[in-house]
Amino acid sequence: MSEISRRNFLFQAGLITTASMISWESFAKTPNLKLAYSGITWGGKDLDAIRDIASLGFKGVQLRSNSYDNYKTKVSELKEQISASGLALPMFSSGNVEIDPAKEQSTIDIHVAHASFVKALGGTTIQLTNSLRKKDSAPTTEELKRLTFVMNEIGKQTADLGIQTTYHNHMGQFGETPEEVDVIVQAMNPKYLKLLLDVAHYHQGGGNPAKAVLQYKDIIHALHIKDVQSPLPEKPDDKKSYKFVELGQGNVDLKAVFDNLQKINFTKWAIVELDGVPVQNRTPKQSGEISKAFLRDKIGFKFEI
Repeated sequence: MSEISRRNFLFQAGLITTASMISWESFAKTPNLKLAYSGITWGGKDLDAIRDIASLGFKGVQLRSNSYDNYKTKVSELKEQISASGLALPMFSSGNVEIDPAKEQSTIDIHVAHASFVKALGGTTIQLTNSLRKKDSAPTTEELKRLTFVMNEIGKQTADLGIQTTYHNHMGQFGETPEEVDVIVQAMNPKYLKLLLDVAHYHQGGGNPAKAVLQYKDIIHALHIKDVQSPLPEKPDDKKSYKFVELGQGNVDLKAVFDNLQKINFTKWAIVELDGVPVQNRTPKQSGEISKAFLRDKIGFKFEI
Protein backbone atom coordinates (compact mmCIF):
# COMPACT_ATOMS: atom_id res chain seq x y z
CA MET A 1 0.00 0.00 0.00
CA SER A 2 1.38 3.40 -0.98
CA GLU A 3 1.90 6.08 1.66
CA ILE A 4 -0.92 8.18 0.14
CA SER A 5 -3.32 5.21 0.14
CA ARG A 6 -2.34 4.37 3.70
CA ARG A 7 -3.02 7.92 4.86
CA ASN A 8 -6.36 7.96 3.06
CA PHE A 9 -7.31 4.63 4.66
CA LEU A 10 -6.43 5.87 8.13
CA PHE A 11 -8.31 9.14 7.54
CA GLN A 12 -11.45 7.29 6.41
CA ALA A 13 -11.19 4.85 9.31
CA GLY A 14 -10.89 7.76 11.69
CA LEU A 15 -14.01 9.35 10.27
CA ILE A 16 -15.97 6.12 10.71
CA THR A 17 -14.75 5.68 14.27
CA THR A 18 -15.56 9.27 15.17
CA ALA A 19 -19.00 9.01 13.59
CA SER A 20 -19.65 5.82 15.53
CA MET A 21 -18.61 7.50 18.78
CA ILE A 22 -20.83 10.52 18.12
CA SER A 23 -23.76 8.29 17.29
CA TRP A 24 -23.27 6.21 20.43
CA GLU A 25 -22.84 9.27 22.67
CA SER A 26 -26.03 10.81 21.28
CA PHE A 27 -27.89 7.58 21.91
CA ALA A 28 -26.47 7.19 25.40
CA LYS A 29 -27.62 10.64 26.44
CA THR A 30 -31.26 9.74 25.86
CA PRO A 31 -32.62 8.22 29.08
CA ASN A 32 -33.77 4.64 28.62
CA LEU A 33 -37.02 5.07 30.50
CA LYS A 34 -40.73 5.08 29.76
CA LEU A 35 -42.67 8.34 29.46
CA ALA A 36 -46.25 8.80 30.61
CA TYR A 37 -48.44 11.87 31.11
CA SER A 38 -50.84 12.62 33.92
CA GLY A 39 -54.50 13.25 33.19
CA ILE A 40 -54.82 15.81 36.01
CA THR A 41 -54.55 18.70 33.53
CA TRP A 42 -57.86 17.66 31.94
CA GLY A 43 -59.79 18.22 35.18
CA GLY A 44 -61.57 14.87 35.37
CA LYS A 45 -62.29 14.45 31.65
CA ASP A 46 -60.55 11.11 31.52
CA LEU A 47 -61.52 10.05 28.02
CA ASP A 48 -60.31 13.36 26.58
CA ALA A 49 -57.07 12.97 28.52
CA ILE A 50 -56.51 9.43 27.23
CA ARG A 51 -57.17 10.46 23.64
CA ASP A 52 -54.91 13.55 23.75
CA ILE A 53 -52.06 11.87 25.62
CA ALA A 54 -52.02 9.01 23.12
CA SER A 55 -52.04 11.46 20.21
CA LEU A 56 -48.97 13.21 21.66
CA GLY A 57 -47.01 9.98 21.58
CA PHE A 58 -46.67 9.24 25.29
CA LYS A 59 -46.82 5.58 26.30
CA GLY A 60 -48.81 5.78 29.50
CA VAL A 61 -51.46 7.76 31.37
CA GLN A 62 -51.87 8.49 35.05
CA LEU A 63 -55.47 8.63 36.23
CA ARG A 64 -56.90 9.96 39.49
CA SER A 65 -59.36 8.79 42.12
CA ASN A 66 -62.23 10.51 40.31
CA SER A 67 -61.90 7.69 37.77
CA TYR A 68 -62.79 5.22 40.51
CA ASP A 69 -65.90 7.20 41.38
CA ASN A 70 -66.96 7.38 37.73
CA TYR A 71 -66.04 3.91 36.53
CA LYS A 72 -66.00 1.50 39.48
CA THR A 73 -69.21 -0.12 38.20
CA LYS A 74 -68.11 -0.05 34.53
CA VAL A 75 -64.45 -0.95 34.69
CA SER A 76 -64.44 -2.73 31.33
CA GLU A 77 -65.54 0.46 29.58
CA LEU A 78 -62.57 2.44 30.89
CA LYS A 79 -60.17 -0.46 30.38
CA GLU A 80 -61.26 -0.71 26.75
CA GLN A 81 -60.60 3.00 26.20
CA ILE A 82 -57.11 2.75 27.72
CA SER A 83 -56.31 -0.37 25.70
CA ALA A 84 -57.64 1.07 22.44
CA SER A 85 -55.41 4.11 22.88
CA GLY A 86 -52.31 1.94 23.17
CA LEU A 87 -51.50 3.40 26.59
CA ALA A 88 -50.39 1.70 29.79
CA LEU A 89 -51.63 2.71 33.25
CA PRO A 90 -48.38 3.02 35.23
CA MET A 91 -49.76 5.19 38.05
CA PHE A 92 -53.05 5.95 39.78
CA SER A 93 -53.53 8.85 42.20
CA SER A 94 -55.16 7.12 45.14
CA GLY A 95 -55.36 10.19 47.36
CA ASN A 96 -55.23 11.04 51.03
CA VAL A 97 -53.79 9.08 53.94
CA GLU A 98 -54.92 9.72 57.54
CA ILE A 99 -52.81 9.05 60.63
CA ASP A 100 -55.58 9.26 63.23
CA PRO A 101 -55.85 5.70 64.64
CA ALA A 102 -59.64 5.98 64.48
CA LYS A 103 -59.39 6.53 60.70
CA GLU A 104 -56.59 4.09 59.97
CA GLN A 105 -58.70 1.12 58.85
CA SER A 106 -61.00 3.19 56.64
CA THR A 107 -57.91 4.79 55.07
CA ILE A 108 -56.41 1.40 54.32
CA ASP A 109 -59.72 0.09 52.96
CA ILE A 110 -60.19 2.87 50.40
CA HIS A 111 -56.68 2.50 49.03
CA VAL A 112 -57.02 -1.27 48.79
CA ALA A 113 -60.29 -0.69 46.90
CA HIS A 114 -58.46 1.66 44.56
CA ALA A 115 -55.72 -0.95 44.10
CA SER A 116 -58.31 -3.56 43.13
CA PHE A 117 -59.73 -1.10 40.60
CA VAL A 118 -56.27 -0.43 39.17
CA LYS A 119 -55.59 -4.16 38.94
CA ALA A 120 -58.82 -4.65 36.99
CA LEU A 121 -57.77 -1.88 34.60
CA GLY A 122 -54.42 -3.55 33.96
CA GLY A 123 -52.48 -0.97 35.98
CA THR A 124 -49.57 -1.53 38.30
CA THR A 125 -49.14 1.21 40.91
CA ILE A 126 -50.93 3.65 43.21
CA GLN A 127 -49.59 6.85 44.74
CA LEU A 128 -50.42 8.21 48.19
CA THR A 129 -50.62 11.83 49.32
CA ASN A 130 -51.88 13.48 52.51
CA SER A 131 -53.66 16.60 53.74
CA LEU A 132 -52.17 16.52 57.21
CA ARG A 133 -50.00 19.63 57.25
CA LYS A 134 -51.21 22.48 59.41
CA LYS A 135 -50.62 26.06 58.35
CA ASP A 136 -47.30 27.44 59.63
CA SER A 137 -46.59 24.23 61.51
CA ALA A 138 -44.06 21.60 60.48
CA PRO A 139 -44.78 17.96 61.33
CA THR A 140 -42.83 16.22 64.06
CA THR A 141 -40.60 13.25 63.34
CA GLU A 142 -43.12 11.07 65.14
CA GLU A 143 -45.94 12.29 62.88
CA LEU A 144 -43.88 11.61 59.76
CA LYS A 145 -43.10 8.11 61.00
CA ARG A 146 -46.74 7.54 61.83
CA LEU A 147 -47.70 8.50 58.28
CA THR A 148 -45.11 6.11 56.91
CA PHE A 149 -46.38 3.32 59.17
CA VAL A 150 -49.88 3.64 57.73
CA MET A 151 -48.51 3.79 54.17
CA ASN A 152 -46.44 0.67 54.82
CA GLU A 153 -49.61 -1.10 55.95
CA ILE A 154 -51.43 0.00 52.81
CA GLY A 155 -48.52 -1.24 50.71
CA LYS A 156 -48.55 -4.57 52.49
CA GLN A 157 -52.17 -5.16 51.51
CA THR A 158 -51.89 -3.85 47.93
CA ALA A 159 -48.88 -6.12 47.42
CA ASP A 160 -51.22 -9.07 47.91
CA LEU A 161 -53.09 -7.80 44.84
CA GLY A 162 -49.90 -7.36 42.83
CA ILE A 163 -50.10 -3.55 43.04
CA GLN A 164 -47.15 -1.39 44.13
CA THR A 165 -47.81 1.46 46.57
CA THR A 166 -45.77 4.66 46.34
CA TYR A 167 -45.46 7.84 48.39
CA HIS A 168 -45.65 11.17 46.52
CA ASN A 169 -43.74 14.09 48.11
CA HIS A 170 -45.83 17.27 47.92
CA MET A 171 -45.87 20.91 48.89
CA GLY A 172 -48.34 21.75 51.65
CA GLN A 173 -48.28 18.20 52.99
CA PHE A 174 -46.20 16.01 55.28
CA GLY A 175 -43.09 15.64 53.16
CA GLU A 176 -42.82 19.19 51.88
CA THR A 177 -39.13 19.68 52.65
CA PRO A 178 -36.23 17.37 51.74
CA GLU A 179 -35.60 16.78 55.44
CA GLU A 180 -39.18 15.56 55.90
CA VAL A 181 -38.96 13.39 52.80
CA ASP A 182 -35.81 11.78 54.19
CA VAL A 183 -37.51 10.87 57.47
CA ILE A 184 -40.31 9.24 55.51
CA VAL A 185 -37.96 7.37 53.17
CA GLN A 186 -35.87 6.05 56.06
CA ALA A 187 -39.03 4.69 57.70
CA MET A 188 -40.30 2.99 54.53
CA ASN A 189 -40.48 -0.76 54.30
CA PRO A 190 -39.05 -1.10 50.78
CA LYS A 191 -40.77 -4.44 50.37
CA TYR A 192 -44.13 -2.68 50.38
CA LEU A 193 -43.59 1.05 49.86
CA LYS A 194 -41.52 2.95 47.28
CA LEU A 195 -40.93 6.60 46.42
CA LEU A 196 -42.58 8.54 43.63
CA LEU A 197 -40.20 11.49 43.43
CA ASP A 198 -41.91 14.66 42.23
CA VAL A 199 -39.02 16.82 41.05
CA ALA A 200 -40.91 20.15 41.06
CA HIS A 201 -42.39 19.73 44.54
CA TYR A 202 -38.97 18.63 45.80
CA HIS A 203 -37.34 21.69 44.21
CA GLN A 204 -39.93 24.10 45.59
CA GLY A 205 -39.60 22.51 49.03
CA GLY A 206 -35.93 23.50 49.06
CA GLY A 207 -34.29 20.38 47.67
CA ASN A 208 -32.14 19.47 44.69
CA PRO A 209 -34.09 16.85 42.73
CA ALA A 210 -31.11 15.76 40.63
CA LYS A 211 -29.20 14.91 43.81
CA ALA A 212 -32.30 13.19 45.20
CA VAL A 213 -32.29 10.87 42.17
CA LEU A 214 -28.85 9.66 43.23
CA GLN A 215 -29.62 9.66 46.94
CA TYR A 216 -32.80 7.60 46.62
CA LYS A 217 -31.90 5.52 43.57
CA ASP A 218 -32.64 2.25 45.37
CA ILE A 219 -36.17 3.19 46.41
CA ILE A 220 -37.45 5.38 43.55
CA HIS A 221 -40.19 3.51 41.73
CA ALA A 222 -41.35 6.35 39.45
CA LEU A 223 -41.03 10.11 39.01
CA HIS A 224 -43.24 13.05 38.31
CA ILE A 225 -41.38 15.13 35.76
CA LYS A 226 -42.67 18.60 36.43
CA ASP A 227 -41.55 22.24 36.35
CA VAL A 228 -42.27 25.17 38.64
CA GLN A 229 -41.90 28.92 38.27
CA SER A 230 -40.83 30.68 41.45
CA PRO A 231 -41.01 33.42 42.47
CA LEU A 232 -43.92 34.62 40.37
CA PRO A 233 -43.20 37.62 38.11
CA GLU A 234 -45.86 39.63 39.87
CA LYS A 235 -44.32 38.77 43.27
CA PRO A 236 -40.56 38.93 42.65
CA ASP A 237 -39.71 39.37 46.32
CA ASP A 238 -41.87 36.49 47.54
CA LYS A 239 -39.77 33.34 47.24
CA LYS A 240 -42.71 31.26 48.43
CA SER A 241 -44.86 32.29 45.47
CA TYR A 242 -44.95 29.70 42.71
CA LYS A 243 -46.99 28.02 40.02
CA PHE A 244 -46.49 24.85 38.05
CA VAL A 245 -45.68 25.33 34.38
CA GLU A 246 -44.85 23.26 31.31
CA LEU A 247 -41.45 21.60 31.14
CA GLY A 248 -38.67 24.05 30.39
CA GLN A 249 -40.72 27.05 31.46
CA GLY A 250 -39.67 27.10 35.12
CA ASN A 251 -36.70 26.78 37.47
CA VAL A 252 -36.18 23.03 37.81
CA ASP A 253 -32.90 21.78 36.33
CA LEU A 254 -34.60 19.00 34.39
CA LYS A 255 -31.53 18.21 32.31
CA ALA A 256 -29.58 17.41 35.49
CA VAL A 257 -32.45 15.19 36.62
CA PHE A 258 -32.40 13.23 33.37
CA ASP A 259 -28.59 13.06 33.40
CA ASN A 260 -28.70 11.44 36.82
CA LEU A 261 -31.51 9.09 35.80
CA GLN A 262 -29.17 7.98 33.04
CA LYS A 263 -26.34 7.51 35.56
CA ILE A 264 -28.42 5.17 37.71
CA ASN A 265 -29.80 3.38 34.63
CA PHE A 266 -33.39 4.17 35.57
CA THR A 267 -35.67 2.30 33.15
CA LYS A 268 -39.07 2.61 34.81
CA TRP A 269 -41.76 5.26 34.37
CA ALA A 270 -41.34 9.03 34.40
CA ILE A 271 -44.72 10.76 34.32
CA VAL A 272 -45.07 14.32 33.08
CA GLU A 273 -47.49 16.19 35.32
CA LEU A 274 -49.05 19.63 35.16
CA ASP A 275 -51.83 20.43 37.63
CA GLY A 276 -53.58 22.91 35.34
CA VAL A 277 -52.82 24.98 32.26
CA PRO A 278 -50.87 28.04 33.46
CA VAL A 279 -51.96 30.36 30.65
CA GLN A 280 -55.56 31.34 30.04
CA ASN A 281 -57.17 29.87 26.90
CA ARG A 282 -54.41 27.29 26.47
CA THR A 283 -55.73 23.74 26.25
CA PRO A 284 -54.32 20.77 28.19
CA LYS A 285 -53.14 19.25 24.92
CA GLN A 286 -51.32 22.46 23.95
CA SER A 287 -49.54 22.40 27.31
CA GLY A 288 -48.65 18.79 26.59
CA GLU A 289 -47.18 19.79 23.23
CA ILE A 290 -44.91 22.34 24.95
CA SER A 291 -43.61 19.74 27.40
CA LYS A 292 -43.22 17.19 24.62
CA ALA A 293 -41.15 19.66 22.60
CA PHE A 294 -38.84 20.18 25.59
CA LEU A 295 -38.38 16.44 26.07
CA ARG A 296 -37.70 15.97 22.37
CA ASP A 297 -35.49 18.98 21.66
CA LYS A 298 -33.62 19.42 24.96
CA ILE A 299 -33.46 15.89 26.38
CA GLY A 300 -33.46 13.81 23.21
CA PHE A 301 -36.56 11.65 23.49
CA LYS A 302 -38.10 10.32 20.31
CA PHE A 303 -41.88 10.16 20.04
CA GLU A 304 -43.61 7.68 17.79
CA ILE A 305 -47.29 8.26 17.08
